[in-house]
Amino acid sequence: MNTNKSSKYIAEFFGTMVLVLMGCGSAVLAGDNGTTGVGLLGIAFAFGLSVVAMAYAIGHISGCHINPAISIGMVLAGRMKLGEAIFYIIAQVLGAIAGAYVLMLIATGKADYSIATNGLGQNGYDAGSPGGYNLVSCFIAETVFTFIFLLVIFGSTSTKNINGGFAGLAIGLSLVLIHITGIPVTGVSVNPARSIGPAILVGGTAISQVWLFILAPILGALLSAVLWRYILERN
Repeated sequence: MNTNKSSKYIAEFFGTMVLVLMGCGSAVLAGDNGTTGVGLLGIAFAFGLSVVAMAYAIGHISGCHINPAISIGMVLAGRMKLGEAIFYIIAQVLGAIAGAYVLMLIATGKADYSIATNGLGQNGYDAGSPGGYNLVSCFIAETVFTFIFLLVIFGSTSTKNINGGFAGLAIGLSLVLIHITGIPVTGVSVNPARSIGPAILVGGTAISQVWLFILAPILGALLSAVLWRYILERN
């Protein structure tokens, strides 16, 4: 099936919007709501299940990157052209902003909600870290977690993988695993768009710290792409 480019960009916009709305929404709307809160595990699964759902919904259209780090990694791995990746990234960032905006509209319907206090599931280090981790720890975590995440993506979507039909499930569950470990550190980004969307609307510390959640995931993706293309699956 041939898919036109506009369909791919729309799919990436929609997929990223869903990821931010459902993933960050689980933290803001249901993460700690008395006896009904889903807690850390619930938030981790919300992010992972969002990826699984979108993988099977739009994967056949755009590949379901919904993450600039993935698109950049695909370019270096030789699976995508740079020109197309740029439009993917634009669509992803816009989708993340839209998802954060919809979440804000829902959250502000509760009388005691404050965007300054409750936020939108933004990422952070030092005072912005859920567990108080410093900049170095958070940078290492985001780089390594993205590195691992991209390796799972490269491997599960490889033409040499006989279990390729389960790629969406493997990728989504790997994101769950990363969130279980990483939420206390940074809230987990491994996705620049996912961090940019909430940060733009929250402002303050979130926007001043968002550089780390752009740079570290991209670095992790590039390192993973180099390892995969030139060492693990080289011809």
